[in-house]
Amino acid sequence: MEILGCLLIGYLIGAFSPSYIIGMMNGYDIRKKGSGNAGASNVIILKGKKIGAFCAILDIAKACLAVWITGKLFPEFRYAFPLTGTACILGHIFPFYLKFRGGKGLACLGGVVLMTDVRLFLVMISIELVVVLIVNYLCVVPMSASVAYALIYGAMNQDILAAGIFMIAAVVMLFKHRDNIQRIKNGQEVHFSYLWNKDKEIERIKENGAVEGK
Repeated sequence: MEILGCLLIGYLIGAFSPSYIIGMMNGYDIRKKGSGNAGASNVIILKGKKIGAFCAILDIAKACLAVWITGKLFPEFRYAFPLTGTACILGHIFPFYLKFRGGKGLACLGGVVLMTDVRLFLVMISIELVVVLIVNYLCVVPMSASVAYALIYGAMNQDILAAGIFMIAAVVMLFKHRDNIQRIKNGQEVHFSYLWNKDKEIERIKENGAVEGK
């Protein structure tokens, strides 16, 4: 019952998609525009930095809420946190009411890390910021952070099984970014510098033959 409760609560809260709702409020399915991703990064592309940041905060908050709830409901259950956190990330990526086509899990992962330890959150976000500024691709953050966090959590708690649970989310997140990797090879992936150099970046993408929604 504890396992089932953690999985259901995590998944159902994670499946709530602010980015999809924002798209619907503006008359379109966000998965058919921009990068085709139902997540905060695509909201930034389509609606700007402020609304995108708001969307990311909501995704972070839902992960925090999910693990907080199961922590209160099952305080003695050792694996409540990793099960709920992983289920929340997977719920965000595979929401049932969107035919299992959601986001890619970065903000939810951020919420899980934040609830693990604020200091760890600040350290990881600082390191990943340096990494993304060097490579100029945001997609490297979820790919590297998801694997790193699974290993760090396992080491912090001296628990291989807990690390393995979070590694499930990491593997799924890596798989979800396979198209990003291909676009990087084709010169069609949006650079992180899009945030402050939008016009130049759009022109570069067009020159490399990117198609909206791909």
